[in-house]
Amino acid sequence: MDLSFLLIQSLNSIQYGFLLFLVASGLTLIFGIMGIINLAHGSFYMIGAYLAYWLNLKTGNLLLAIAIGLPLTIGLGLVVERLAIGFLYSRDHLYQVLLTYGLILILNEMQRILWGNDVHGVPVPDVLAASVPLTQTQSYPVYRFFISAACIAVAAAMYLVIHKTRLGMTIRAGAVNREMVQILGIDVGRLFAIVFSLGAALAAFSGMLSAPVNSVYPGMGEQILIISFVVVVIGGIGSILGAFVGAMLIGFVDTFGKVLVPEIAGIAVYALMAVVLLWRPQGLFGGRPA
Repeated sequence: MDLSFLLIQSLNSIQYGFLLFLVASGLTLIFGIMGIINLAHGSFYMIGAYLAYWLNLKTGNLLLAIAIGLPLTIGLGLVVERLAIGFLYSRDHLYQVLLTYGLILILNEMQRILWGNDVHGVPVPDVLAASVPLTQTQSYPVYRFFISAACIAVAAAMYLVIHKTRLGMTIRAGAVNREMVQILGIDVGRLFAIVFSLGAALAAFSGMLSAPVNSVYPGMGEQILIISFVVVVIGGIGSILGAFVGAMLIGFVDTFGKVLVPEIAGIAVYALMAVVLLWRPQGLFGGRPA
């Protein structure tokens, strides 16, 4: 195992961790603030990937496709929140699980009607198609660096919004004491609609970025949903910092596990979750402000 191998796998781990963070941060916001167990969160990841594929075909430019697709997913998130999720706030978690599972079926069927059952690939934009030499024999794709840079930019924007703006202050207050926020005259329904639509957009953005790296296929949201729940549990429900740390841990464990010990790689991330929960049942950053 040479240094260049470790460097490439570390870069892959970081890039995968960033994509997981985008999905998991939206999931932990929705659950931590709204109290909604959203099993359909991974479906927005799938929708984002398919929008990137379809809009790239129409425009010939992936970056333009992402710019067009993001407002569409925010709008879809608002529609889903108003027509479905909005009826769950006072309901038991069982109702949330049943309804959001139904949303998975609806969104998967919508995907099949619009785009069919074929597996698709999305080409890397020409401007990002080059590679950066790491050694005399190995290089690393510029597009993967772009994914990490885009995720860093989104993470920084999330930090500024949550910790430096009035909206962020309201979101953090809602995560701690939802009833008090409502008593103070803040429109909690509007706040929840914003949080849900932004969470959906984060998942969709992750799907758009990953489309050129991974195949676009039906049902791809279920796989990312499971691993995102693992990230949220490890990091602590409601904590953005926890989602980031958990995503990075999973990124390294999963990537190096598949390379070094492929026979047990499938259970490595769940073993990590079990160890963390035995040490800290609330997760690494559970109970702390977002």
